[in-house]
Amino acid sequence: MIPPPSRTPTPSFPTADERQPEGVDVTHEVPTVPPTTVKCLVWDLDDTLWQGVLLEDEQVVLPDPIRAVITGLDARGILQSVCSRNDHEPAWARLRALGVAEYFVAPQIGWGRKSDAVRRIADHLGFALGTIAFIDDQPAERAEVAFHLPQVRCYDAGTATTLLDRPEFTPTSVTVDARRRRQMYQAGQRRADEQARFTGPAQDFLRSLELVMRIRRADAATLSRVEELTLRTSQMNATGVHYPDRTLRTLMADPRYEVLVTTLTDRFGPHGAVGVLVLEKHPGVWHLRLLATSCRVVSFGTGTVLLTWLVDQAARAGVHLIADFRPNDRNRMMEVAYRFAGFDEEPCACRDRIAVDADRAVQRLHLVARRQPAPSAFHLTAPDLAGPASVSAV
Repeated sequence: MIPPPSRTPTPSFPTADERQPEGVDVTHEVPTVPPTTVKCLVWDLDDTLWQGVLLEDEQVVLPDPIRAVITGLDARGILQSVCSRNDHEPAWARLRALGVAEYFVAPQIGWGRKSDAVRRIADHLGFALGTIAFIDDQPAERAEVAFHLPQVRCYDAGTATTLLDRPEFTPTSVTVDARRRRQMYQAGQRRADEQARFTGPAQDFLRSLELVMRIRRADAATLSRVEELTLRTSQMNATGVHYPDRTLRTLMADPRYEVLVTTLTDRFGPHGAVGVLVLEKHPGVWHLRLLATSCRVVSFGTGTVLLTWLVDQAARAGVHLIADFRPNDRNRMMEVAYRFAGFDEEPCACRDRIAVDADRAVQRLHLVARRQPAPSAFHLTAPDLAGPASVSAV
């Protein structure tokens, strides 16, 4: 029997017990519940990241243990930034000379309040303040940040070498995408800069990106990312259902099911895994139990390309499609995508081949599949669900 997916979303914000009291470091507190994983650590520079004060010392030094923390956090998919009272150009030049500038995103180097700088970093990254951490050697600076941003966890610089041992800096799993999260963020910045300079039609910009979408069957290497997509994607998730690892492994071992993962790359670099599809095959009808795509690539029309490909596959196989849709206050875009593709609630005998869902909120949308054109702005590589061959369309 296939274990049911969870319909209970995992909270993405810290509990009250995890929130930091005003002006108090959390460095030596023992949490009573598992802490929210830090998504970005913001470093002070002088006497924190490096030894010495840039404006006073002829040379500042980056200790090897601190370098190891920087590279270790990066390997775990935790982004890092800097917030320092210094002039930007000489400070950034020193980071370059030390060989670590590439590890820091959205840097804030200047002379304003550090709490304002930390907030700008969080806003720029789109992260909740409860997922941001700040490390500084000055108690006054930590207190200022903690007072204005009590959700941000503050650490004394003396604890820097212990961060890799702390649970809040140790994600439960580290996916392939997590290990290259910084590179994907930096590629996204270059892509956004290019788009801002582009003066032609939006479709021409998409073509200029040289987008490559790969749809393939999930395997052990991609399983954790598939689970993460079902858990974290809300606006472009047709059911809001979380498929845990155990359920996904059971489905992958069942020949009736297809568990497919979609990745996207372009000339700026990888977007990583951006979509997941769970399909149950019945004679004459395919049951699309889950379609979820990352909100990061909504503007590229990735969800439409994925759904169009599936409709074409169903048409080639001569089957109808039934898609589960569970409306909520965030996934209206998914309903629009289904309706635009032609899904409706009309009766059809093929519905009788699929068991009734116990959840009355789940709608069963129906489509008589017809052949679809290949995407014009993507190079698409995907399996042939009706046979062993591979389908490749440009």
